[in-house]
Amino acid sequence: MLIFAASDKGGTGRSVTGANLAYRRALAGDHVCYLDFDFGSPTAAAVFDVLDARAAAEDRGLHAYLAGEAGEPARIDVWARTEHPVLRDLPPGTGRLELFPGDLSGGEFAATGENLHRCVDLLLRLDGEYDLILVDLSAGRSYAVDMVLAATARPEMRAVVSRWLVFHRWTRQHVTAAAHLAFGPRGIVAGGVARGHDEDALRAGVRFVRSGVPDLESPLWSQVTPTQSAWMRRTDEDLRQLASVLGAGHRTVLGTVPLDPVLQWREQLITDEDVVVSQIANRETWEALGELAHRLTDDKCWEQA
Repeated sequence: MLIFAASDKGGTGRSVTGANLAYRRALAGDHVCYLDFDFGSPTAAAVFDVLDARAAAEDRGLHAYLAGEAGEPARIDVWARTEHPVLRDLPPGTGRLELFPGDLSGGEFAATGENLHRCVDLLLRLDGEYDLILVDLSAGRSYAVDMVLAATARPEMRAVVSRWLVFHRWTRQHVTAAAHLAFGPRGIVAGGVARGHDEDALRAGVRFVRSGVPDLESPLWSQVTPTQSAWMRRTDEDLRQLASVLGAGHRTVLGTVPLDPVLQWREQLITDEDVVVSQIANRETWEALGELAHRLTDDKCWEQA
């Protein structure tokens, strides 16, 4: 299964949340690969704490492969190459977790001709090798988004299940931008239809992920003034109404990731140790990521909204 992670803006938590989802699915026993298609600014290696990814990707990153400058893209065994100590001591039954890094000086390029052919070939081969393929796309209606829309519209890709996650922070600007990226006149659905996708099927395969959402019942916010509390609750309700009007309401949301200092300041994987031992991460965040990871492949969560 292909999961495409998109966002209209940077800073939405797309990459760090996607890496955590890949990590959680691999812990559960799935064989998972993470493709860093954020051609302009690949960052997944830092989230996985793979410090030697720069050397591994030199001249063999995804950009170089898709541009025809490398015969095969570099792939990194995260469990073997990570500097994260917790990830070196895995429980039995853990699946593979491999990173296909991007080139640090890659940049965007058009999805045409041989570039597109190599993208289709790569996705087909990986679909036969892994249970889950998470593709982290450049922000906005980028060349990376155009490339995978064109690739998945090809006849040979029709049997491969693909789904879209559109990430956004819980602000008025981000909600609006995410809805337009998904359903606007130049958005993912419109772009897919122009390339031969069925509109209803593509629309049904789009879900939103709200990131950095404050839990207003948390003790964290108990010290605010009554005026601030009332304003926050009113604003939260206004955001819910806005999302509903724009087609990004509750029925199209796959999951919500709470505001958490570890994700906001460190952008790292959240492990059991972070929640139970050091207690630097909130249990609510750990549980939300686990539920979101489960919903990726739960067909009930992808029924027509």
